[in-house]
Amino acid sequence: MRTVRPSVRRGAWAAALAVLAAGLLTPLPSARAAVTPRIDLKVLVVNDGSSPVEAIASELDAEGVPYTEVDLNSGSRPAVTAAFLSDKVGTTPRAKYQAVVLPNEAPANLTAAELTALQTFERTFAIRQVNASTWAHPGVGLNYAAAPGYIGTLDGVTATATPQGRAADLRYLDGPVGFEDADKSYSESYGYLATPLAGANFTTLVGAPIPGTGQTGSLMGVYSHDGREELVLTFVYNEYQEQFQYLAHGIISWMTRGIHLGYERNYFSAHIDDVFLEDLRWSKDGDCTPGDNCNVQLDPNVQPYTPPILMNTADVDYLKAWQARTGMPLDVTYNGDGVATAPQLAAKFTADKASFRWLNHTWSHPYLGCVQDFSALPWQCATNSTGTIQYASKATISTEIKKNTDWATANGVKIDRTELVTGEHSGLKTLPQMVVDNPNLGPALTERGIKYIASDASREKEQRTIGSALTVPRYPMNIFYNVATEAEEMDEYNWIYTSRANGGSGICEDNPATTTCIAPQSTVTGFRDYIVPIEVRIALRHVLGNDPRPHYAHQSNLAEDRILYPVLDGVIDRFSAAYASNSPLLHPTMKESSDVMQRASRWKTYQNSITAYVVGTTVTVQNNAGSPVSVPITTPEGTKVLGLLGLPAGAFGTAYAGERSAYQQVGWLGTLKLGLPSGAGYPVPATAKAPATSTTVKAGEKKLPTLRESAAIGPFRTGEITGSWTSR
Repeated sequence: MRTVRPSVRRGAWAAALAVLAAGLLTPLPSARAAVTPRIDLKVLVVNDGSSPVEAIASELDAEGVPYTEVDLNSGSRPAVTAAFLSDKVGTTPRAKYQAVVLPNEAPANLTAAELTALQTFERTFAIRQVNASTWAHPGVGLNYAAAPGYIGTLDGVTATATPQGRAADLRYLDGPVGFEDADKSYSESYGYLATPLAGANFTTLVGAPIPGTGQTGSLMGVYSHDGREELVLTFVYNEYQEQFQYLAHGIISWMTRGIHLGYERNYFSAHIDDVFLEDLRWSKDGDCTPGDNCNVQLDPNVQPYTPPILMNTADVDYLKAWQARTGMPLDVTYNGDGVATAPQLAAKFTADKASFRWLNHTWSHPYLGCVQDFSALPWQCATNSTGTIQYASKATISTEIKKNTDWATANGVKIDRTELVTGEHSGLKTLPQMVVDNPNLGPALTERGIKYIASDASREKEQRTIGSALTVPRYPMNIFYNVATEAEEMDEYNWIYTSRANGGSGICEDNPATTTCIAPQSTVTGFRDYIVPIEVRIALRHVLGNDPRPHYAHQSNLAEDRILYPVLDGVIDRFSAAYASNSPLLHPTMKESSDVMQRASRWKTYQNSITAYVVGTTVTVQNNAGSPVSVPITTPEGTKVLGLLGLPAGAFGTAYAGERSAYQQVGWLGTLKLGLPSGAGYPVPATAKAPATSTTVKAGEKKLPTLRESAAIGPFRTGEITGSWTSR
């Protein structure tokens, strides 16, 4: 045996050395051959403050793509020169940026010399340029849109990702790209539909029918000319609009040739609070909720009175069937104390316990902040004789957590004991009454080993530490806890959002900066026609925004009319209609949501300590930090991790959206190398000379207004994941 092993080792090394020697013995390139340049993985964003450029920058931020911003409105901005854009590392030419984002093809605040420097840089290093929003004209490879074409609003238009788009950087889309039409009272989108100029090398990636012509006009396409490539978008948008969110990742993939730092997924999770407990019911007569804010005792003999809301066994069957149909689990956020008064419901849930994901919502749902004083409304924090605020004790909080986990253990219900949702997110600071956290909350969480505690994303969108736990912000869905029917939801909605003159509370009048008054909606049709579209649109923005924060509603919304399902179905259906099967919707647990946010937060902290670049088909990532860094990386399908002597050591990352991506750990002062598939990477372009060109505005044309000018901007809008996620 001792004589065999050394020969095997010698054989392996001989094979490896032969590969190396083959490379070393390859004839040297001639002096006339182009040198393969180094392309740094960072984007240059030239920003004039317009909404389209801001939208692209927001997507770079959301995915974690490094970029340098040049503010065209700043008098102290750097000049865009050849030295600003490139240099040499040793004898290797280096492009400091892998892509360029401009407001349009010729921004007003860039000098002619700066524009020439950019164009020369792009030709020299095969760098792609994005024109964030422009008008249709020959200078961008399109005919004028006056005729045959279209200029005007695009609200409600269904555009289509073309076969050429879906075969490349829009491979994650199925085809339809809907333009929002949320408000009929004003134009939300404006743009140009035009056909490619005869003889121009223009490829439409997203188009829409030109009215009255039977032709397709481009909304997003690639204009290749003069040794350069420009992505031409001929519509205005902001970061919150669906049409941009559908296309945003494709824009980044195109400009970076699918090779960049950063990571993108689509997440959608929903927690159902108060399972086993009755929820109070809104009174349409009293315009209040008895037992909460009616200031009357909860008694059938005292008006107004409304019966409480509780799921029944049929609702559990419906939930189970809905999960099976959609592939989306809803997290059952339970309170064990309710079992005693809802034995049939509890028996049904526990009989089907393996069908659900479970979350600890405390034993009896007490308020775990300060002691509440209801002697007046709104309530206040109770104080002792010295004026000190009284809080729920550490023992109370700890017992509430333990009793609920004990119930799960006794009933064979699988939970993650490190996750917790307190009633009303209580214990955490909540203005106006609770200006600080309950000082007993942190110690209680530590005692019970809680690592993740839910918070309200509408109050605190970012994570923070309390005791042993990190907060996990949850988005509240505007499906109220105290309603079970469509009529009840619409009645309460009307009360909150209509003026006093229209029979409402006037809250919208008193808080014009945060709330807009609406016309009263029908309690028969208003829920489906008005509320559901709004809630679907809001939740879908989170889904399309690389945002893992969960949403939450209440068990009351799964009872009676089951009003939560139209919203959930709306989000899933809209997503499924637009996205291909290579981009499944992910449903992280609370812990997994936190892990995604933490990984993105750490990347933001250490991003400037990472050097990443591509030379030919090799990506190099160097960690210059004093500790290991988990680096988000996205590459084309077929990318391999390179090991000893640069030999492939296995596939890189996980497949998603037709790409390979992962958060890859790079050790302290370590280096990671990836091998791109043949044909990927940055080509070494032939030298090209730019002709002198000019473009004039044709009579009857007008340049594209900014989104702010067109009044379309609205007051709307964290990688490789371990664990068993459910996806559809």
